[in-house]
Amino acid sequence: MRRLVALVAIATLAGCAQGGDTDAPQSTAEAPPPPAVTPEQARAIAKEAYVYGFPIVDNYRVQYAYHVDKQDPEYKGGWNEIHSTARVYTPEDKAVQTPNSDTPYSMLGADLRAEPLVLTVPPVEQDRYYSLQFINGYTNNIAYLGSRTTGNGGGKYLLAGPGWQGDTPAGVDEVIRSETDLAGVFYRTQLFGPSDIESVKRIQAGYQVAPLSVYLNAPPPPGAPPIDFVPPLTPEQQVSSPQFFEILNFALRTAPVLPDERDMRNRFASIGIGPDGGFDADTLTPEMRTAVEEGMADAWAEFNTFKKNEVETGKVGSAQFFGTAEDLKGNYLYRMAGAVLGIYGNTAAEALYPGLTNDSTGQPLTGANNYTVRFAPGQLPPVNAFWSLTMYEMPASLLVANPMQRYLINSPMLPSLVPDPDGGYTFYVQNASPGIDKESNWLPAPKGPFQMVLRLYWPKPDALNGTWKAPQAVKAG
Repeated sequence: MRRLVALVAIATLAGCAQGGDTDAPQSTAEAPPPPAVTPEQARAIAKEAYVYGFPIVDNYRVQYAYHVDKQDPEYKGGWNEIHSTARVYTPEDKAVQTPNSDTPYSMLGADLRAEPLVLTVPPVEQDRYYSLQFINGYTNNIAYLGSRTTGNGGGKYLLAGPGWQGDTPAGVDEVIRSETDLAGVFYRTQLFGPSDIESVKRIQAGYQVAPLSVYLNAPPPPGAPPIDFVPPLTPEQQVSSPQFFEILNFALRTAPVLPDERDMRNRFASIGIGPDGGFDADTLTPEMRTAVEEGMADAWAEFNTFKKNEVETGKVGSAQFFGTAEDLKGNYLYRMAGAVLGIYGNTAAEALYPGLTNDSTGQPLTGANNYTVRFAPGQLPPVNAFWSLTMYEMPASLLVANPMQRYLINSPMLPSLVPDPDGGYTFYVQNASPGIDKESNWLPAPKGPFQMVLRLYWPKPDALNGTWKAPQAVKAG
C-alpha cells in the first residue's frame, strides 16, 4: 500500500553555522524520513486542493467533450481549428452550465506546446457586438479581442504558450500569452434575429487560425507528442469521487507551476497531488480515503455557505468571479464559484451577470408560482452592446424546453415586446401561458426550481459602479 508522505525535507544543521564550532565532527548518519501526513492534515489539504482544482477539472471535462471525444454529442472538432455553430444554444446543449443563448459561438481549443497560433479576425460592422475571450487551463480570462477592446476593424493576433520565447512577427497586432499549454478561445457573434443568421455565418467564416510556421511560410518545429487523454469524470462524480484528484493531476501536466503558487502546490504534493503526483484513489488506506472524501465535503460546505450568505444575498457576484489571476488575487473560492455557477463567464468589463435566484421576499424561485420582473421607465439594463434575461432549470442550470422555444428575453426583441402604459416593461415569468395578450412578454419557466441570469454585454459605468440595480422577481397574487 502506497504511503502518502510529505515532500518537505527536514533541514539539518551545519557545523559551520555562524558562532558554531567549525572543528566539530560531522555526523554521517542519514536524516530521518519526513513525517507522514496525518488524516487530519490530509483532510485540510484535500479541501484546499479541491477548491483550487475544481475549475481546472471541470474545464478538462468540457475540453474533452468539445475536442477529444468524437462520440460525445457536444464534440465540436479537433484542436487548433475553429469550429463555428451558426445557431444559439438550446436545452439540448448540456456540456456547460448556464449557457448563453444570445450569440452563436465559434470555438478554438488551442494546443500551444509545439508553436503559437496566429488568429485572423475579419472586420465586423460597427453596430454588431462580437468578442474573443481567451481562457487558460485555470479558467482565468487572459485577454479579449472584439468590439470593446480592439474595435470592429479586424486584425491578426498571436496566441503563445508558456514556453515560447520568440519576437512579435511582422503583421501581428498583439501577442497574447497563456500560462498553460492548453487554452481555449470562445468567439461570440451577436445575432439580431432569425433572419440575421446568414450574416453571422459570413462573419464566422472570416475567423481563421494557423500555426505560426504556416503564417511565416517557414518549416514547422518538431511536433509535440500526442496526449493520451484520460476520460473525465461526470459532473456528479466530480462532487465526491476521490478520483477527482487523479484527473486534476493529469490536467496539471500542461499547467506549469506559477511562482506565487509554489508553496501551495508543494502542500498538495504532500498527498500526491500534482503533475508528477502518485495520487491513486484505489490504493488509499481506509483512513486516508475517508480524510480525502471529508476534505471534498468540507470544500462543498464552504462553497454552499458562501453561496447562501454572499451570492444569494447579492453581496458578491459575477464581477468578482471571473478575470485574470491578478483580478482574482488568489481567491480560489471565487474562482470555484465562477466554475460552479457558470464556467467561462466574462470579465466584468465585458459582461455582467446579475442573478435572480430568489423572489423579492427572499424565497427561492419555483415554477409552482407565477412572477413578474419589471423594468421601470428608463431602467432597462445600461449597456453599450445588448442585454438578455435567460431562464435556467435547477439544479442542472440548463436551458428550459418549452413549446415556444423561448429561452430568454433580450434587447433585440424590444420591438416585439409590449411596453407598460408608463413606458416600462413587465415580463411574466411562469410555467403556464399568462394569456394570449401577454405572451409577447412571457418567459417560460419549468414546473420546478429555476433561476434567471441577466446578462449585460459591454456594460456602461452605471452598471459597473452599482448605480443601476437589477430588478427582483415579484410573486404574483
